[in-house]
Amino acid sequence: MTANLTFVRLWRVLRTLVGDVRDGFVEISRHSLALLGLAVVAVTLTFMARPGLQMNVNEMLMSWLEERQAETLETPSSNDAAYRSTATSLKGLPNEQLAVTYWLSRRYRVSPEPLAALVTEAWSVGERSQIPPTLILAIMAIESKFNPFSAGTQGAMGLMQIDPTAHANELSTFGGRLAVFDPVTNLRIGTRHLQDLILQNETLENALRQYATNSGQSDDSQYVERVVNEQKLLEKLVTGQAATAIRRRSPGA
Repeated sequence: MTANLTFVRLWRVLRTLVGDVRDGFVEISRHSLALLGLAVVAVTLTFMARPGLQMNVNEMLMSWLEERQAETLETPSSNDAAYRSTATSLKGLPNEQLAVTYWLSRRYRVSPEPLAALVTEAWSVGERSQIPPTLILAIMAIESKFNPFSAGTQGAMGLMQIDPTAHANELSTFGGRLAVFDPVTNLRIGTRHLQDLILQNETLENALRQYATNSGQSDDSQYVERVVNEQKLLEKLVTGQAATAIRRRSPGA
């Protein structure tokens, strides 16, 4: 009997405690919502009374959103032609590259800074592909006279007159079809195409003839002769600079 009374009393106490907690939570929530409503009304009245304050707050919010957006933007890829410079300072160029740059600049009436970028890239790509940079530059000279926007009669485009349809996969790596007009991209793809032709043919002359056919040249025999002669002129410049450097280093000079 005593145990039953104790259980009943304990149950009443727990029920009362739960009820009090529930009533208290409801009361606190009611007051909190009331305070939030008052705060919204106060802010609204403040903005209505001071329009300039509203503008300042809007500017702060927009600035914060712009910063957040900038943080989430992807860094441009180095392969994207739109973010790559097409000119190089002449300071620091090796003597043979500097001599070739100035000679081509005078011969084809192109500013030396853009040519310096092409000469530097030709040396870099030539080293990787084992193709003489003077040959790469000679093909550019004959194909386009260093005009990156030139277009052939059969659809070839750019410095080395590559077909954007035939090289669509390679161009996609550099941003798409329009990358054909980017000088460095055109140089890289054109040199890779030349390398493939050299591997497929027994002689360099045959490779150049096939290159001429693919770029839309009407007379491949004359084309080969012009490219070879242009390369010889460039090689003389390089050889002359190398000989001058040797003489300067010689103890008896």
